This record gives sequence, C-alpha cells and structure tokens, in this order.
Amino acid sequence: MVEKLKELEQKVEGFKIEKLAENENFISTVTYASIIAIRNHQEEKLEALRNAVLNTALSPLVEEDLQHMFLNFVDELTPWHLKILRYFQNPEEWFRQREITPPNWTFGSQMHAFALAFPELKTQKDFASQLVRDLSTRGLCQDEGRMNIGVTRNAIFSSRTTRLGKQFIGFVTSPIKR
Repeated sequence: MVEKLKELEQKVEGFKIEKLAENENFISTVTYASIIAIRNHQEEKLEALRNAVLNTALSPLVEEDLQHMFLNFVDELTPWHLKILRYFQNPEEWFRQREITPPNWTFGSQMHAFALAFPELKTQKDFASQLVRDLSTRGLCQDEGRMNIGVTRNAIFSSRTTRLGKQFIGFVTSPIKR
C-alpha cells in the first residue's frame, strides 16, 4: 500500500502522503479495508480493497457512507461477481480487450453474449444466475430477467450496470491505471 501511495505522490500533483494522517475518512477506510483484507486471500478482492484505499486517499469519489457500503460489497462478493460486473459495464469493450470477436448478431439476447463471454459458466447456470441476482439485489446491475429478451445488436452489447454499479467499479478500480 505504501508503495502505491508513493506512486500516487509522484503522479498526482499536490498529493502528499503526510496529509493523510489528518484525513479521518482515509484513516477509517484504511482500517476497515485492512480488517476485510485479513479475512481474504483472493487477489481480486485484495486489489479492489487496495484501489478503494487509493481512491479515498486522492479524494473521495463517493460519500463516506457509500464508501463503507462498497467496502462491504468487496467483502461479501466473490471475484466472479467483480468480473461479471466489469463485463456488464461495457460488454463490447470487454470482448475487445480479450480479443474475442462476437458473432455479427443483428438480433439476440444479452444472455447469448454473456454465455460467449463466460463459457466456463455454461454448465453452471444456477451459479451464474445467482451471481447476477446478487449484483442486481445490491443495485449494481439491471435485473437478470431482461437478459433473455430478444433485442438488437446494440442492446446486446449495451451496459447493464446501474449508476451505483458504475460508482462501485470506479471506487475499486486503480486511480493509477486510469
């Protein structure tokens, strides 16, 4: 964490690590994120916690109560949840980054694209449905029922994340890579 904070200090004009000792929100976030990190070993979750702390150090992207809720989400959700939510944010970009060329559908469902994106979940439909329901229940993405509706190609690859979902992704994404 110290290494990443030093990197922020080098890259962000006006950011000083010493000032963080006066930032109660930062201290609370570091403390809470550390408690969650102690209970976790999965690298995706540890990285999300690290990024949440870095974003709080720079300046809160979200209000303090929402930050606390987002840290709880990182604690409660699995790496699969995080992966799927990132996919839902921009399916077309997700495919492009992985150099996967989806079929040139003119009509289909978002479930077709989801199945192409995550072939390893093809035989685990109940698990995949629960992952999406969990995200939807937390208000991070749209209801899974809409994924099976026939839509145009543009709609197949449209974002399924809510405003809250986009805030959460921003909170757990590295400010250094942006």
